[in-house]
Amino acid sequence: MSFTFKKIDHVQLAAPKESEELAREFYSGILGFKEIEKPETLRKRGGAWFAMDGIQLHIGTEEPFVPAKKAHPAFEVENLEALKQYLSDCEVDYIVDENLPRANRIYIHDPFGNRIELLEWHN
Repeated sequence: MSFTFKKIDHVQLAAPKESEELAREFYSGILGFKEIEKPETLRKRGGAWFAMDGIQLHIGTEEPFVPAKKAHPAFEVENLEALKQYLSDCEVDYIVDENLPRANRIYIHDPFGNRIELLEWHN
């Protein structure tokens, strides 16, 4: 092959139209992502973009909207136990999944019902 995949540039999740403020409250306010400016040519489409430590997460709006219940991004985290306590304090429900060997992992759902995996690997 004469080409190479280098990295994931971003992950996009969908949300209902006009839900940008709720996305900001969740992704910036609770999860700590920083909102980044969308290019002028894409702003009219709605949605919001977020970033943290080399991770970009784009929220795009669409109608009709259907949340991703099975397909999902998975973010590796450090100190998942502290994150679980923080999520509980913020009243964000999570589901513990012990089916992946060597991983401590949970699933959360954003305000739109999209599934998000958060995991920490153990040796």
